[in-house]
Amino acid sequence: MISALNRLQPLSGNRRFLFLIIVLTAAACSPKLQPVSTQPVKSAPKSAANNQAAVQPVVKPAAPKVSNIALVLPFGLDHLAPGSSYTPVSLREADIALGYYKGFKMALDSLTASGYNFKLRVYDSRDQKAQAYALANNPAIRTSDLIVGPVFPDDVKAFTSIYTIGRQPIVSPLSPASPANYKNPELITIIPPLEYHARSAAKYINNKMHPDKVFILRSGFSDENEYIIPFKKAIDSLSKKHIKVIELTVVHGQLGSLIPQLSPGGKNIFMIPGTDQHFLSVTLRALDTLSKSYPTTVFGHPNWINFSFLKADLLQRLDTHVTSADRVDYKADNTLAFVKQYRNTYHAEPNSYAIKGFDEGMYLGKLLATDSMKNITSINFMGLHNDFEFEKKPGIGWVNTHVNMYKYANFELKKAE
Repeated sequence: MISALNRLQPLSGNRRFLFLIIVLTAAACSPKLQPVSTQPVKSAPKSAANNQAAVQPVVKPAAPKVSNIALVLPFGLDHLAPGSSYTPVSLREADIALGYYKGFKMALDSLTASGYNFKLRVYDSRDQKAQAYALANNPAIRTSDLIVGPVFPDDVKAFTSIYTIGRQPIVSPLSPASPANYKNPELITIIPPLEYHARSAAKYINNKMHPDKVFILRSGFSDENEYIIPFKKAIDSLSKKHIKVIELTVVHGQLGSLIPQLSPGGKNIFMIPGTDQHFLSVTLRALDTLSKSYPTTVFGHPNWINFSFLKADLLQRLDTHVTSADRVDYKADNTLAFVKQYRNTYHAEPNSYAIKGFDEGMYLGKLLATDSMKNITSINFMGLHNDFEFEKKPGIGWVNTHVNMYKYANFELKKAE
């Protein structure tokens, strides 16, 4: 996650930000066309019969295809109006929008250098449902070949609620919210929803660990069912119900009731879907004590990666595994190349949204330019932050299902084999 910047001052700072937005938006709206080279037409020889020059018809080269993309992001330019200013929240949203835009445009520029052509129009959703609703009726957006955005779930819902007759795909670029919330058959959900993390954990446990039982440690909060239900369904399906699932609501770290069911000689698998800080701190300490007598492996919620209160040494002792769909390897050669190009282009450091914008721009841009959007389920992509492997879900569009598994080793997260 990106921490919020300091609030912009109402005069010079906001003007600089506005100037930057205007320059970038103007650049985006210009079509990126590659010149088409043609060979000069030679003059036809004169006819010996009538000594008149034969007219050779000139074949005009076909105009290069231009793919039109509408980008709907929460820049919040209304905060630049006199008497208004950015709040920490709206400034962070603008930072998300600007980073994503830069990465997306850099991807299109890279594709343009390969001979593809795009026209990118940028719109400000302001993170307002009314504005998203209005943009859904914008003729320029409705006639685009691809719509990317809005970003936040409420805005996506407002936009898609009236956009029911469009035939071009609409991309939810950054939200892991379930597409079932929108029920739009043209929606492309890039960030895998939570249920796919649960399925990935279940698949890893079944295929790699082969346990007889799995313990689910609950905090009691109902939102944990969003993880637990698909996890149990996947475990039952993959193992043909050979893996027994045992649930326990843990109070004050009391795990004594589980001891008769634990194995002192083999791994004991615990799945913990909670995200509450107090619950996790107490429960993981209790597991740490238990692990001295009973070998323990923990599978946690994907948000654990962002929790600074969870210490790497404790997580490593518990053989903790966590799924992720947006973890970037900054030591990889392709990531280093991207960062170098981004710095040269924008004279700034890319944030995580710039990386996502670049990945999605490269993937979607090429699909669109090559008329391959209809084949999205059969064309995969290896990105900097995640891979794209889509499946079609009736009534709710296409969903990226790829999730990576990580585990703590040498006091840091590393991809699990």
